[in-house]
Amino acid sequence: MQTIQTLAAHILDTVLSGKNLTDTLATAWRQHPALAPAERAAVMDITHGALRHYGWLRGALDKLLSRPLTDSHIDRLLIVALYQLEHTQAAPYAIVDHAVRVATAHEGGRLKGLTNAVLRNFQRRHDELAAALRREPTAFWNHPDWWVGAVQQAYPKDWKAILTASNQHPPMTVRVNRRRLSVADWLTRLQEAGLEGVVLEGDAVRLVKPVPVDKLPGFAEGDVSVQDAGAQLAADWLEVADGMRVLDACAAPGGKTCHLLERAQLDLTAVDNDAHRLQRVQSNLTRLGLSARCLTGDASRPKAWWDGQMFDRVLADVPCSASGVARRHPDIKWTRRPTDIPSLGRQQGALADALWALVAPGGKMLYATCSIFPTENRRQIDAFLTRHVNAELERDIQLLPDENHDGFYYALIRKT
Repeated sequence: MQTIQTLAAHILDTVLSGKNLTDTLATAWRQHPALAPAERAAVMDITHGALRHYGWLRGALDKLLSRPLTDSHIDRLLIVALYQLEHTQAAPYAIVDHAVRVATAHEGGRLKGLTNAVLRNFQRRHDELAAALRREPTAFWNHPDWWVGAVQQAYPKDWKAILTASNQHPPMTVRVNRRRLSVADWLTRLQEAGLEGVVLEGDAVRLVKPVPVDKLPGFAEGDVSVQDAGAQLAADWLEVADGMRVLDACAAPGGKTCHLLERAQLDLTAVDNDAHRLQRVQSNLTRLGLSARCLTGDASRPKAWWDGQMFDRVLADVPCSASGVARRHPDIKWTRRPTDIPSLGRQQGALADALWALVAPGGKMLYATCSIFPTENRRQIDAFLTRHVNAELERDIQLLPDENHDGFYYALIRKT
């Protein structure tokens, strides 16, 4: 357990300093290749769980300390141990004992006594602390105050359900490759493998219990892909047909790219400004037996990569706050800042304007985000329609996170 606690504390420290959790975990796996699968799974659970419940854990730790810790590693170690005590089945004495050992090995053990005292005090004062934290919004909702306020303002009737859903474990949903088999046929194979699934809209099947991808029947062969049901709506909304010339901007990691190609025979170009992430698009295409033109480039500056031919369809999957997928990426809640939203809005507007110039007359652009904040969604579209007299909004939808999908926004715009 000491190895797990030490590594989890280091990852939390890195993430809370502003780094991405997914990238930080990938770095940790490269640096610790000898980790057993069970150890890696434990680190994943602790880091995701501690960030999911960080508001409550932070509030509890602050009440247990007489003054803030200047040693960030011990601070994060205590967050890890508090998470384990509150949310795991590990023996409390083992959690405390191993955390003290980790503290003993850190900088001569000068904070081992504090580590022991804080964790034992937490056990003694648990009910008192829990009652106090119910009165603190950040701790109770496990979201920053500014985020809670933004959701309250945008959704005065539904804000509690939205915040609650954003703290749950996300569903595991797969997309059945309709080029290979039907949803009904794959569901039969799933049941034969001893697994249960619930058929959702379109090509989506939500697993009753998540499993590693190698346990999914036909995954290696390209029969299915893991993709949230909300993300799968993009292929329906873009209304593609055989022979169309299609652009998927900001395409990585390629889930929507591949889904479009599963739906129709397309001349598809996938653009992303991150060459490393674009490799993931190509990997997904290869596994599924699909092909697309993958280009590294800035979608907001098409002159550097565009061949001059207009597109029948454009998917503008713009950078956003990712507030709709916070339960899948809980670090977002604590690394995002309210000042990020206006900056992202400017990027979204510039990207939509640049891509609109590539849409053929009569063609359509699908503006997409994984955000629940209206300033990134409908307000962006209203401003876009004001700027472009040849743009007509056909329909839009705001999905909020629930048991079947994450939060997404889609707006389909036709060039008149």
